[in-house]
Amino acid sequence: MNDIHSVYVIGESRTNSDNAITQMYGSFYMAFEIDDVTHEVMDFSCTHTIDLTERYLYKLFIGKRFQDIENWLEKELTQRYGGSSRKAVIVSYRDALKRWQVMTGNE
Repeated sequence: MNDIHSVYVIGESRTNSDNAITQMYGSFYMAFEIDDVTHEVMDFSCTHTIDLTERYLYKLFIGKRFQDIENWLEKELTQRYGGSSRKAVIVSYRDALKRWQVMTGNE
């Protein structure tokens, strides 16, 4: 077969209608590559209009166990992320988590 030992999953959410991301893309998307064994986030990308948004979220997620992010994400974003897409980040992560659980059986 192949040498891919990871899962790719994407989460989707809506932002405010006046948000630039919504105006450009219609939705907010976050994509994760997750290691098959450790379940750590290996790579991350998201729709954005400001490059720093993606770089900041990248640093937040890389190396973290994907299913454990739920335990700290909301608090961390409230304390450290002043972007208008804060709620969209949470909803998008939860959507990706549900997809990952279905794909992998890790409920």
